Amino acid sequence: MKNILYKDGKLLLLDQTLLPNQEVYIEPKTKEDYYYAIKKLQVRGAPAIGIFAAYGMALIEDDKAMLKQYLDSARPTAVNLSWATDRMLKAYYDGKSLIDEAIAIHNEDIAMCKKISEYGLSLLNDGDGILTHCNAGALATGEYGTGLGPLLLGKERGYNFHIYSDETRPLLQGARLTSYELEKAGCDVTLICDNMASIVMKQGKIDAVLVGADRIAANGDTANKVGTSGVAILAKHYGIPFYVLAPYSTIDYTCATGDDIVIEERDPQEIKSMWYTRDMALPQTKCYNPSFDVTDNNLITAIITDKGIIKAPYTTNLMRIKND
Repeated sequence: MKNILYKDGKLLLLDQTLLPNQEVYIEPKTKEDYYYAIKKLQVRGAPAIGIFAAYGMALIEDDKAMLKQYLDSARPTAVNLSWATDRMLKAYYDGKSLIDEAIAIHNEDIAMCKKISEYGLSLLNDGDGILTHCNAGALATGEYGTGLGPLLLGKERGYNFHIYSDETRPLLQGARLTSYELEKAGCDVTLICDNMASIVMKQGKIDAVLVGADRIAANGDTANKVGTSGVAILAKHYGIPFYVLAPYSTIDYTCATGDDIVIEERDPQEIKSMWYTRDMALPQTKCYNPSFDVTDNNLITAIITDKGIIKAPYTTNLMRIKND
């Protein structure tokens, strides 16, 4: 499944806000189009945001340093965004072809996802029950994905997983995107409400939890879609492995702990009205809508990157792969 397509000087983006009911590709042309697409989650998932922003840096005629700052401000938590724009800005100063650099970032992400998927699949067994939260598949990356990568790769190789997909409120990425993506791949997927994670664990239906991450602190704390830390606490209680799958570029070595991760707050209408024909709360009702929460490293069984499977102590082992 291709979410970002570049051909003959044009970039096409699959608008994920319209899934699963419509598959519509849009063509961003201005810097405002790129900003809006990132801000409004037409493109989402840390790696995909980075790829998309790289193409924006290449295709938009503007002061590149200012363009970088503008695009970065659309989603400050997603470290892949600033990582990609940093790389593009350096390529610009070095006199490189920016479109070639963007294509390289895209192709490297595909190769990276394959590596993560291979490492993740090595931890799973045919027939396992898997719980997912949010969406970390091909829609969120260049191909395969991070959190869903082992499941999609496993399906290609004849594995039969029994997958339970949290709906992931309030944006419903698990319902709209993960279940959609897994159904398209022919996987056995069952959609559940977020508050059903505990009962399927208690019933013995879950052998592992796979999630993605938008930022990983140097000590292994991870910023994931809001609700992920609750799933991690449940997994710890029931003795179920909790795996975070993310590219090496998601590790922010300038961020010491999860306390240093800035959590963006999003539009209250995402809770009250965005996915409903009628408002689900009174107009004056206050909302608290953080986009992410932080999963403490002591709840994580392993962090799976394209550089390998990392286990505790995370501060030491994440620093080790930095120097590989």
